[in-house]
Formats: sequence, C-alpha cells, structure tokens
Amino acid sequence: MSNLEKFKVAILLATKDGAEFLPEQLQSYRDQRHGNWELHVSDDGSSDSTTDIIDQFARDISQRVGRRRGPCQGFWRNFMSLARDRNITGDFFAFSDQDDIWSKEKLTRAVNWLAGIPETIPAVYCGRTEIVDRAGLTLGYSQLFTKAASFQNALVENIGGGNTMVFNRAAKKLLEACEPVEVIAHDWWTYQLVTATGGIVDYDPQPCLKYRQHGRNVSGSRTGLDALIHRFMTLFPNREFETNDIHIDALLSIKQLLRPESIASIELFAAARKGFLLERVRLLRQSGVYRQGTFENVAMFLGIIWAMFLRRELRLRGCPVEQVVWRVKPAGAWR
Repeated sequence: MSNLEKFKVAILLATKDGAEFLPEQLQSYRDQRHGNWELHVSDDGSSDSTTDIIDQFARDISQRVGRRRGPCQGFWRNFMSLARDRNITGDFFAFSDQDDIWSKEKLTRAVNWLAGIPETIPAVYCGRTEIVDRAGLTLGYSQLFTKAASFQNALVENIGGGNTMVFNRAAKKLLEACEPVEVIAHDWWTYQLVTATGGIVDYDPQPCLKYRQHGRNVSGSRTGLDALIHRFMTLFPNREFETNDIHIDALLSIKQLLRPESIASIELFAAARKGFLLERVRLLRQSGVYRQGTFENVAMFLGIIWAMFLRRELRLRGCPVEQVVWRVKPAGAWR
C-alpha cells in the first residue's frame, strides 16, 4: 500500500433515474488506482432500475456501499444532504454525478494534492472535464480556467464542476456548520464557502473525467461558439442579478464564518449594483471581483452599467423595478 492509500475517500453520489449510464460510472469507481474509497448514495425516488443497480454493485465489491432515500427536492439539495451528513466520515469527500466516467487517476490526483494541505485548512480539488456524447465519443473540453481561484472570482463565477470536486474534512465541516440556505448549486456554494473562509481551491487543467452530454442532464455543458453565446446571455440582467442576489443573501447569512476581507468584497460588490455610473465602476473595481475570461469581465462591467439605465427607464415608466430586474427566483427554478 502506498502512502496515499491510507487516505479514505467517501464518494457522494446523488442519483435520480440514472439506470442508463450508471453502470459505466460505477465501473469507473472500480477502475480507480486509488482503491481506498467507500460509496454513499442518495437516491431521489428513482422509478427505473437505479437502486437495483446500486444494490448489485454493493454485492459485487469489497468496498462499503450505503444507499438511502434523498430529500427529493432537486439535485443540489440531494448533494448537500450528503455533504452535510455528519455520519459520513473519511479523509476526503468526492461529489459524483451518475452519468460520468471517471479517469483512472481521478482520485489519485485529488488525494495527492489534498494530502499536502494542512488538515485545518479547508481545501477543494476540482478540474477540467472532457465532454462526450451518449456513446462516449469526445465532443470537446470544458473551458480552461487560467486565473487564480479566489473568493473574488467565486462571487461571480464557478470554475469547479461538482462532478470534479474532492474536498477535505475541514471543507466538509464548513458545509456542515451552515444551516440550509437557498443557493444556485452545491458546487458553486462549495467554491464560495471555502474561499470566503480562507480555504484553498486547486483547479487541475488536466481533464479528470468524461462528462456525458445528453438530453436528461440536470445542467449541461457547452463548447465553442455555443458556449460563448451562452456565457454572454447569462451575464446580463435580470438573470445575473437574480443569481448575485441569491449568493449575497446566502453568504451574509453565515457572515460570522467569513473573513473580514470576504465580507468587504461582498458589501462593495453589492453596493456596486446600485448608485450612479462612476460610483458603480469604482465600487466594482474596489470589490476585486473578476471572471476568468477577458470577455466575461467586460460583459460583467457592461451588465452592471446597463442595469443602471434599465432601472432608470423602468422608474420613468412606473414599472416595479424590484420585480422586473431584481426579483429573486427560488433556487429550484434554476434546475
């Protein structure tokens, strides 16, 4: 046994009618070079053979497998129910979708990095993905992020897909410490929470899994021109403002856990979404928030400026501004 094999990884798998692709995902667990893992499954009331497949898998392997019924309140709540469960223990914890194919080195690469981080520091490993079709043929790769991971980035952008995330006990304790809040997704919330409290996030540019693109994905992935257009469309009001409102409310609800620098960035960013043009630009720059791409950064600035003119126009027309632009949707609406 290598030195890394002493670290146990608890795989957190959320399922819902995943029978079609689940066997390949489970097989990719068995193929891991890091063999010290156990599987915890939370199933949101599958009506196909998903649970039968899980039960058979449990009988076929030596690793521990636990299965339970999920909260049946959407994908991110299912994942969070696993992440916040204090009865699930281990050295490290890995979110897993039901329809991917992990590379054989996925856990090894994550454990190798996490093992070098002091246990008291919250830490998350994440990475790029290879996008494949239903048959497993390559379609492309997820966006390559090259700027540093930080809270100022996490406030406006998520660089880590949950299916790539592996985190340590300190990060899990943070998730456990937070009362359930409305968020956009479990992975974005994990990125924000860990960086806001002084933790570390490592982004691996080498793809660690095959992300299967198909019609039933809860959240899809885009490549090429389609990805560029999609990113452009989501940066402008009102969707961007609704997303930011949800994040700001969630983070301020756990203000006592955050670093002073993180709180300052939140407050400056929130203030930048109000006021006059020059004040918005000044406050946005002071907040330090940034996106990974130049295009996205420009669009973010333009979106905040455009919102000012839109707000003024709506007031002149007697429209309820808060309902039109800053109406916060329930987090489940983003599923």
